[in-house]
Amino acid sequence: MGRMKAAMWRRTFVGPLSVAVVFGGLLLASSAWAGQAVILSTTTSTQDSGLLDVLIPMFEKKTGYTVKTISVGTGQSLALAGKGEADVCLVHAPDSEKKYVADGLLLNRRLVMHNDYVIVGPAEDPAKIKGMKSAVEALQRIAEAKANFVSRGDNSGTHQLEKKLWQEAKVSPSGAWYLSAGQGMGATLGIASEKKAYVVTDRATLLAFKKRVQLDPLVERDRILLNIYSVMEPNAAKFPRVNVAGGKAFADFMVSAEVQEVIRTFGVDKFGEPLFFPDAGKREESL
Repeated sequence: MGRMKAAMWRRTFVGPLSVAVVFGGLLLASSAWAGQAVILSTTTSTQDSGLLDVLIPMFEKKTGYTVKTISVGTGQSLALAGKGEADVCLVHAPDSEKKYVADGLLLNRRLVMHNDYVIVGPAEDPAKIKGMKSAVEALQRIAEAKANFVSRGDNSGTHQLEKKLWQEAKVSPSGAWYLSAGQGMGATLGIASEKKAYVVTDRATLLAFKKRVQLDPLVERDRILLNIYSVMEPNAAKFPRVNVAGGKAFADFMVSAEVQEVIRTFGVDKFGEPLFFPDAGKREESL
């Protein structure tokens, strides 16, 4: 995914000087436009929750930059930024993020916010997991019952958390009861609702979709279900074509007091509770 190329123009100008002046002007215009674009790679959960619909217009108005959002799973989002194909990334897979930082591909990892994951399922709850305190034990029980389960299956932050839960449960999920959707969070919730299946979801997307799906929160508040979002920038020394200033401007914006206040109250009016909790300046250990 490279930067957008300048459009081809017909050579209808008379004389070499005219051609030089016009062509030079086009290059300057193209360069100026490119400097105003910021490519953000982020997760489907930040998009599905509606938070970016509020924050991006704020950023564009405040800075004059235009944001191009690429909303994919965290694995893909990190890969894009880790190849210099995005100017900044907002993701939620701490272990993977730290590896990219250790490898020198991404820099300046800063906490932005958190919410939590929830195991949801049909009201009938065939595996009888409602109210369990351990997410790992809940997945063990789902596997034992061979109750329908839908996985994101897309290497997103949510999928990585789910795989960690199965690993700790010492279960390798497979069979007709286990469906890999390969979709974003909203679409995966829709499939789980249709199949009367269990699924691991972030709470923000669940709240945003609660009127569209028939799934109940069944297991929650386990420490392992903490869902932390961070912002990072590509290493400009490795990727000189990235918009360094634009990427940093967006990262700084996300941890600013103004945005942290928006995050603190986002969702309260519509859902009766915030979808995220602000974390700028905090350490993971304190959450």
